[in-house]
Amino acid sequence: MQTSLRRYFVVTGALSLGYGSIYTLLADLRDEYGFSETQLGVIAGVGFFAGFTAQVLLARQADRGHTAKMVRGGVALAAVAMLGCGIATEFWMFVLARTFLGLGSGMAGPAVRRLVILRDPDNVGANLGQSASWDVGGFVLGPVVAAVIAEFFGLRAPFLVLGGMFVVLFFVTSTLDLRSTPIEVPPGVHAGLLRQRALLSALAASIAFYTTIGVFEAVWAVLLRDEGAETWLIGLTLSLFTVPMIFLAPIGGRVAQRRGPLRTVAVSIGVATACTFAYGVSGVLWILLAVSIIHAIADSFTMPGNQVGVAVATPPHQMAAGQGLLGASGLATAGTVGLLSGTVYEHAGAFTLFTGTAVWMALCLGVALALGRELLEPAQVVVPEPLPEITTPPVA
Repeated sequence: MQTSLRRYFVVTGALSLGYGSIYTLLADLRDEYGFSETQLGVIAGVGFFAGFTAQVLLARQADRGHTAKMVRGGVALAAVAMLGCGIATEFWMFVLARTFLGLGSGMAGPAVRRLVILRDPDNVGANLGQSASWDVGGFVLGPVVAAVIAEFFGLRAPFLVLGGMFVVLFFVTSTLDLRSTPIEVPPGVHAGLLRQRALLSALAASIAFYTTIGVFEAVWAVLLRDEGAETWLIGLTLSLFTVPMIFLAPIGGRVAQRRGPLRTVAVSIGVATACTFAYGVSGVLWILLAVSIIHAIADSFTMPGNQVGVAVATPPHQMAAGQGLLGASGLATAGTVGLLSGTVYEHAGAFTLFTGTAVWMALCLGVALALGRELLEPAQVVVPEPLPEITTPPVA
């Protein structure tokens, strides 16, 4: 089944590639258009807030039988966004384009994960893990691709090339089977979801995971520089941190399905919590780097484990809405923690920041364990009915 699902994974990876491509070009945008650092922060961050909005408000449409519209519409918005960046010259134009990209990714992502879950519920762990691998791999590859293209062809070229890629991807989605049985979704869908103890457990575990993501984005480079690391080493560590996720996430997903998603993430978040505390007490650069590799391996089990947990905890008629809430809570957590972490690091230091982060993660894990006892068991995903076998061409 994974071979058949691979084209869905390609959609996920491509959207993440476009999402991450902007970061390596921010300095060039400042030099070319005179944007301030604050404006660059808005350009980089607005996509996350747009993605949050889409996952909260629009993901449920996939549950109502509009999966094809969500996926194709999301890819179309991504194409418009990247081509818009390619011709933009003003700050507001870049902000609008990044907003479209966030909306497109937020629309398509939960819809694709819903298909991945329902097409093959017996192998949901491995499939969600594979999807996470493509997601992380695309996000990591995006800055590299953008940097290489910009070096040889200029600043506008990466946006135009990636925009062209999304145009091609849009036509590729016309060959994907995106059939989705419409399901009667009651009103107040999110209120109903948030009364599910198991789902709240999975979201609490996700908040613990994304807390460290927010801290890393804000202060990891500064922490390493303060310990004497060169720029190349900082960049290398950021890349190496994601490599285990690319290769181990499918294994993590299988383990979560077989042994229980909460049982799996309890161990992995526990390891990540210990690693986070170690960052604040170790003043030795190479110890920090070694701990970060252990942390990355743990996160390779946490990320797909959380997705499996949400799939198990979500009622059959709210699969996409549940995955949307998972993604939205992650974006909100990482964004909020990222905004706070720099201030805490500056005024209180590394020990206070990382110790406080570790305590918060432990509290979130405690909440997850208290609420999600059913997630300690091997994962059994309940589906309304199996989706049709994948065929080409699709019937939308």
